[in-house]
Amino acid sequence: MSGRAILWPVLAMVALTFLVSVVMYWRRIAEMRAKRIPAQAVATATAMATRLEDVGPADNFRNLFEGPVLFYVAALTALVIDAASPLVVGLAWLYVGCRVAHSTIHLTTNRVMHRFSAFVASHAVLFALWLALGWAIAAGPG
Repeated sequence: MSGRAILWPVLAMVALTFLVSVVMYWRRIAEMRAKRIPAQAVATATAMATRLEDVGPADNFRNLFEGPVLFYVAALTALVIDAASPLVVGLAWLYVGCRVAHSTIHLTTNRVMHRFSAFVASHAVLFALWLALGWAIAAGPG
């Protein structure tokens, strides 16, 4: 397997982030137009939370810059140290799948326990990914 295979799940996470941003802006603008809310009235996160009802997409967008940061670092680490084994790439794809599930739940039904389950699963996979990388670092040269 090519070490660059680790970049495909990275691209998938980037695509998910852009998709969520499009959903966020589309739904936010629609609500603001429907309620005739001027842009300046929602200039801060606090103002937005008090004026808008549909804040799920914005919450999910912020989520994609929290835990996934560790995913991006793991993927780049795997690429740099040539540790993109089938296990590491498989875990990376599994992480992306968990994050897609989390975002899908967050942007649709927003059932908290379902979303929480996807979140916990994604963190467990991310932990396993870092364990695999730690093993590769410990077993590698130098």
